[in-house]
Amino acid sequence: MKNKILITGAKGQLGCELGKLLKKALLTDKEELDITDFSAVQKFVKDNDIQTIINCAAYTNVEAAEDDELKAYQLNVTGPENLAKTGCTIIHISTDYVFDGKNYKPYEPSDEAKPLSVYGKTKLKGEDAVLKNARTAIIIRTAWLYSANGKNFVKTMRRLGEEKKEISVVADQIGTPTYAGDLADAVVKILPQIKTGQKSVYHYTNEGVCSWYDFACEIMNLSKLKCKVMPIPSNAYPTKAARPFYSVLSKEKIKKDFGLTVAHWKEGLKKCLKQF
Repeated sequence: MKNKILITGAKGQLGCELGKLLKKALLTDKEELDITDFSAVQKFVKDNDIQTIINCAAYTNVEAAEDDELKAYQLNVTGPENLAKTGCTIIHISTDYVFDGKNYKPYEPSDEAKPLSVYGKTKLKGEDAVLKNARTAIIIRTAWLYSANGKNFVKTMRRLGEEKKEISVVADQIGTPTYAGDLADAVVKILPQIKTGQKSVYHYTNEGVCSWYDFACEIMNLSKLKCKVMPIPSNAYPTKAARPFYSVLSKEKIKKDFGLTVAHWKEGLKKCLKQF
């Protein structure tokens, strides 16, 4: 029997990229399947003979989550728990926001999680719910995700770069941009290697390290936009939700276990910009 795959959150950045690669997968977004409704999830999985779920659905508005904790909890905890309880193999996408950003070296999957925001806290609880309830589960934490689809930093910078002569971007938050197309490739390579009963947490971003300021400069440069980017500290751009200052994720475990090679973030950005 063929492994029937369900991709939830299929209209999001990663979901769109996975849909291009897994042509026979069933693609659902909130209109087709409410993952917070357990009976609806159970029925959908049974009716469609699903064996594997790639969960890209999440409440990702970090700022709004501070005011709407219930909705963030439903999508980031209840939803993944419902999917895990189906008995399907699950690949669940999580985030660097489970860390407090006070590290001085790349975070390993085994490092203690200390989320600072509602978004980070609900995503961590979602991970726990998946690991507790699934028979077979792979958690993949990623960071600074972007693509040619949806709302993201790259699209915002390109728009501002066309509208303005100068912009200011935070220079003291350090991480790694991740092209959703590269992450989708990695997920597809991992799929056939998952062992029944395996429960593991992994990290995947592109290679390299930069600040949001560095990232913005490279976007302007590759897009041939004349907009000048000025570096500012985080406290010059206050936000409701606390962000981790350092959220570089170590990819050693995922590379070793699944034989992956990971592209540098500048290469990922070039690939993405070709789609515009």
